Amino acid sequence: MTVRLGDNSLGYIIDRVDVGILVVTETLDVVLWNRFMEANSKVLATSIVGKNLLDYFPELPGQWLDKKVRSVQLLNNFAFTSWQQRPYLFQFKHHRPITGGVTHMYQNCTFIPFEGSGGESLVCITLFDVTDTAISHREVLQAHADLEELSHRDALTGVYNRRFMEAELHKEFKRVERYGGKLSVLFLDLDFFKRVNDTYGHQAGDKVLIEVTQRISDVVRATDYVARYGGEEFAIILPETDIAGALIFANRVREVIEKTPVLYEEHALSVTASLGLSEYREGIESYDALLDQSDKALYMAKKQGRNRVACY
Repeated sequence: MTVRLGDNSLGYIIDRVDVGILVVTETLDVVLWNRFMEANSKVLATSIVGKNLLDYFPELPGQWLDKKVRSVQLLNNFAFTSWQQRPYLFQFKHHRPITGGVTHMYQNCTFIPFEGSGGESLVCITLFDVTDTAISHREVLQAHADLEELSHRDALTGVYNRRFMEAELHKEFKRVERYGGKLSVLFLDLDFFKRVNDTYGHQAGDKVLIEVTQRISDVVRATDYVARYGGEEFAIILPETDIAGALIFANRVREVIEKTPVLYEEHALSVTASLGLSEYREGIESYDALLDQSDKALYMAKKQGRNRVACY
């Protein structure tokens, strides 16, 4: 059995479906405007039908829309645009009670060519509200990004961990090796840190590590990388910094650590650090060799009496 829909039945469905439906000519004159479009645009069909779409909505991407409509008519084939390509066509407000940082309704759009009753070439544009889908997708992507960032961080101090630091140092090493430039690496080790743990407990040691990390973070540049290398040892990558500049920076770090005791319960814990520096020079084979040089310089600083900076 075949069921035929009359014009009234078809119009009833078009007006009540929860999808935006508009029909335009090749010059973007509006032929049909359903209730979804009325409700979200606040423009009645009786006002816009027979008028040019861009006269009512000048904020639309007119050049893009004109090209899209004409290409659909020329090829006589439908087209689709996703919210991921273009978040929205019409700047409609969304209907979510919780915005999720979104200001407009996300939309998927289809463009369907067809012939009007008078033989005229028309295009039906449908708008699907995909705001919930888009926000969920964004939240998943953000969650993945947050997890990835956490995997790069030391759980106690919040600075980068050894794995991430070595990966970034490898990149910096390859950059200066290929294009030239400056690169210095700083190793820092807290002096007699074991005494703090043995005397006051590991919570006191954790407090010292957190406080020292904050002091270091306060003096580094945005382009530098601070990492907890292991235990009480830290590493700092200093891009575009020669050994002279790194020495000035290292002494600043040493002084800011030594300047103020770390307060733990009723105790004022004096903290000092030994620091070792190395600089990229032509002929150094790998970033591992650069780290090894910093480590040897650190050993020299400790051997010379601690609370000082030594350069390789």
